[in-house]
Amino acid sequence: MSRRKTRPASRTARSAAPAPAAVTAESPCPCGLAAPYGACCGRFHTGPAAAPTAELLMRSRYSAFVVRDEGYLLRTWAPETRPGEVDFDPGMRWAGLEIEETGDGTAFHQHGTVTFTARFTHDGEPGELHERSRFARHEGAWVYVDGDFLD
Repeated sequence: MSRRKTRPASRTARSAAPAPAAVTAESPCPCGLAAPYGACCGRFHTGPAAAPTAELLMRSRYSAFVVRDEGYLLRTWAPETRPGEVDFDPGMRWAGLEIEETGDGTAFHQHGTVTFTARFTHDGEPGELHERSRFARHEGAWVYVDGDFLD
């Protein structure tokens, strides 16, 4: 999920964005795994734990988009493709994640791919983002490199 940021017209425009849906440590994790957010993706967001596989990094990054955790998204983005900031579109609400396929991306690999569909509503209209994301190890941790939109 490579939502790159274009600079807003002003700081006021950015601060006018509505808050994301309330997610607490006890809430179901937005990534879809059967664990509460705090024990699932939340533990990666708050650190120091790092996602041990490319798939878990993908799931935690999806959850970071849901809770609008810009710091985590930037920390887990490969330096060579990392933007200066993340675009949290005020009209976007993430609604579910389905992992369709993984390639490599385990403790035994240096690279991996994750193909997924992320459901959303944008200004009340439903949609889907279908992407094959590429991940690599950087200083021992998995990072998002880039992705190709599918369909």
